[in-house]
Amino acid sequence: MTHVLFDLDVLRSFSTGVALGSYARAADKLGRSTSAVSAQLKKLESQAGTPLLRKAGRGLELTDAGQTLLAYAHRLLEINDEAAAAMRGADLEGWVRLGLQEDLGESLLPGVLGRFARAHPRVRVEACVARSAELRERLALGQLDLALTWEVAGSAPLDHAEHLIRLPIQWIAPAAPAALDTTWWTELQRAGPRKSREPLPLVMVDAPCPLREIVTTVLDRAGIPWRHVFTSASLAALWAATSAGLGLSARPAFGLPPHVRVLDRTGTGLPALPQIALSMARAQAEPEAPVARLADLMREAVRENVGVH
Repeated sequence: MTHVLFDLDVLRSFSTGVALGSYARAADKLGRSTSAVSAQLKKLESQAGTPLLRKAGRGLELTDAGQTLLAYAHRLLEINDEAAAAMRGADLEGWVRLGLQEDLGESLLPGVLGRFARAHPRVRVEACVARSAELRERLALGQLDLALTWEVAGSAPLDHAEHLIRLPIQWIAPAAPAALDTTWWTELQRAGPRKSREPLPLVMVDAPCPLREIVTTVLDRAGIPWRHVFTSASLAALWAATSAGLGLSARPAFGLPPHVRVLDRTGTGLPALPQIALSMARAQAEPEAPVARLADLMREAVRENVGVH
């Protein structure tokens, strides 16, 4: 039986084209001609023995077979890139002290630390999950080498910081519709947030919290009464309270657990909330090799998580 050996270079062109939504842009990014990338795709379809793309309006979309191959392409390329990094950093050793906020830690740490540990087994990583203010303080005291924090307007700039993404703050509700079978939700739908007899119940992080202040300021300016029904230092506790229907929370839609969801504001009368930026700060302008390598992986993981390429 003839074995099919997929070319990783071809798979990278395929995956890049899907990510960018255009194989012309993929060709430009990969430093190839559009015709060369088209030839690669024809080769890939020939190897797969089935169409991977079909026309959709003026563009292309993946077939079911294309979706399947794309998932395998991501896995194969990740292993390849991990192996290459391991060879480049086979002798890398040292210590990295990493700080993140709770929602980032839950969504990013498992995958990133697993990849980093396999590629650089002689580097020790210590991870700290804390609030933004504590992370900033620990960076200033030299107790962290690298930190990812949500930044709000008016925050003091961090030294050696790099802006990664900007995301809107979203209203967060229970994933299960039955959890909203409550008096406050019924009243909100009937009269709207400004005229409701029930102040809008909020599930928020304990003070001091810049995000909490942003949300309540927006509500005050919109003339919407509110009350705190549940506060906690634990994000997991906030999600539990939100999923139970105690009230609405507000966070960037990053790493949300399955029992909560972004609330569609249409017809609710709830105001739009501003954006918030995620930054990565280093203790040193020119970090040591282990810190720089972990920073690369964190940056890549953040952008993959939110679909930024």
